[in-house]
Amino acid sequence: MNGVPVTAIGSPLTLGPARLRNRLVSAPMERNYCEIDGTVTDRYVAYLSRRARGGAALVFSEASYVRGDGKGRLRQMGVDTDARIPGLARLAAAVRAEGALFGVELNHGGRTAQGAVSGFRPVAPSPVPCLPAGGELPLELATEEVYDLVEAYGAAAGRCREAGVDVLSIHGAHGYLVHQFLSPARNLRTDEFADPARFLDLVVEAVRERAGRDVAVGLRISAFEGFDGGLSAERTFELISGARLDLLDFLDVSAGSYEAGQWIIQPGEWERGLLAPYAEPYRALGLPVGVAGRISTPESAEAIVAGGRADFVSMARTLHADPDFPRRVLAGEPYRPCIACNYCIDRLGSGEPIPCSVNPQAGREHLGPPGAPAEKASVLVIGAGPAGLETARLLAGHGHRVRVLERAEHVGGRFALAAGLHDHPEYRRILEWCAAELDRLGVTVSTGTPVAGETLSRHDVDALVLATGGECHRPDLPGIGLPHVIDVRDWLARGEPAPASCVVWGADREGVAVAGRLASDGSRVLLIGAQPELAPDVGRRAKILSVPRLLANPEVRVLLESAVVAVEPDRLLVRTGGREEWVPASGPLLVSQGVVPRTGLLAACRAREPRLGVYVVGDAGGGGSLYDCFVTAEAVTRSIAEALAGGALPAGGPAATF
Repeated sequence: MNGVPVTAIGSPLTLGPARLRNRLVSAPMERNYCEIDGTVTDRYVAYLSRRARGGAALVFSEASYVRGDGKGRLRQMGVDTDARIPGLARLAAAVRAEGALFGVELNHGGRTAQGAVSGFRPVAPSPVPCLPAGGELPLELATEEVYDLVEAYGAAAGRCREAGVDVLSIHGAHGYLVHQFLSPARNLRTDEFADPARFLDLVVEAVRERAGRDVAVGLRISAFEGFDGGLSAERTFELISGARLDLLDFLDVSAGSYEAGQWIIQPGEWERGLLAPYAEPYRALGLPVGVAGRISTPESAEAIVAGGRADFVSMARTLHADPDFPRRVLAGEPYRPCIACNYCIDRLGSGEPIPCSVNPQAGREHLGPPGAPAEKASVLVIGAGPAGLETARLLAGHGHRVRVLERAEHVGGRFALAAGLHDHPEYRRILEWCAAELDRLGVTVSTGTPVAGETLSRHDVDALVLATGGECHRPDLPGIGLPHVIDVRDWLARGEPAPASCVVWGADREGVAVAGRLASDGSRVLLIGAQPELAPDVGRRAKILSVPRLLANPEVRVLLESAVVAVEPDRLLVRTGGREEWVPASGPLLVSQGVVPRTGLLAACRAREPRLGVYVVGDAGGGGSLYDCFVTAEAVTRSIAEALAGGALPAGGPAATF
């Protein structure tokens, strides 16, 4: 994972009065870790402290609202009143205690802030609603009200300075208020603020005045908006070139807006570091320049800095997945990779603290890691999918003697099949990391080793972990046993060429992903699903490219809110509403109707009565996501440690499902 020297990103950097110990910045990232009123929590302090301890030079909190009507998330951090100062001071102290600098991004949501969240009618340069955020019509700010907002930015900067914040970044990107004034699609004014840079310049002046010269002040920008009629890269550069750069200490380049969200949070199928070419021209303006955008490996970060495209790199999801990424890559050590699944970002709208698919500790740092066990135990893990691999890794990391048995010839389970799809090119990285970690920890993983009830007697162990995954659910209907009816996972495992035509029955995430794979390989695809929309079990960001691409393909036909009620060799009986119709259907019928736990070994495991219990994890226990796999693995580790310390066996008796 770290095969090249990373000398450039390890060198210090000066941003005005602030000196960074390296070029790796923990970027602003909304997390839902505050109270409803925007107050900092113990969870937030522990989270940012952990990123600082991991070696980042500068740790930002998140886009923080400077006034209540600019609040865009239920648990977003506020810097809108003096009551926020003690919480900011706690964050600053915690981050600085770990050797990093602490930064806050000043923001107002403008048209993106919806009344259902903020409690206020949204305000904006012009009454242009933001449909992706909810579509509420904003009030157009009067001229004097714009000046009031300028003062709100300045007051927020003063609070941050009083709290001991080292770095302030004015959020001028991603379609928020400053960006709205810059955009020809959002600023339709005829007063002095028709000048797109007028509001930005006043905000920069107000923030600098209140922050003073001992706090670094920068500006985050979108290199382009990403939709027709929005700001182009050339026009954005022209506007920023004429701004009050003399009052700034750095620029930080991102991209996109709410109407082009794929440029804000880039999908995994896009190139790493793809925004670096857009950041490079800004270096000619004489300020240090940072850049964000799919910088998830030391190689991509080093290439950007050493190649002179930017002076520092801003990473959010990368450090969410592994807070020790900076320390590890600078030391040439392996790190836990972000797989760009966007599970974190897609959970923002829930109002609940955002998790990480591959790091169950993210957002739970305040609880502490599983404690060290009182003694070492022997554990047999049956199944080497993500849940089995992670359970084995955690247990071995605590010194337990662990062995893994897998019936397939490879590790990864059905997740390894997903890793082979065009939509998920980064998925393989987490499997490779898990396998490498088990090798480092000395865990024996035996593939091609089926386990039956009678073979369990050969293993005298203290605990058994059943991680045998799940199998396709096949509804009972006429023709379901015909030979052309195949589970989508079985079809992927066969590795056969795409057929000329086929039917995918099921519009869940697996069905949509496989339909996309087939369509891209040239198949004519009929996609039938009971769901009201494509892949409703996947968040908007995770399917922001795949679903539009599928729908735009003329060789794809989609029938939603429909059910297959009978199967024949060359046609299907499909019910839509109260109407049934025979639909021509040549080629294989690939079924994606959910997964049922594979627990055939559970009784045999229970019969062994290992002293520390039997544990069922992942799909075998009904878990439906990668996040579930990693969380249940951690739960097993905690439970075994508690049992060794003299606690009770897990709830559920001799076999506990996590």
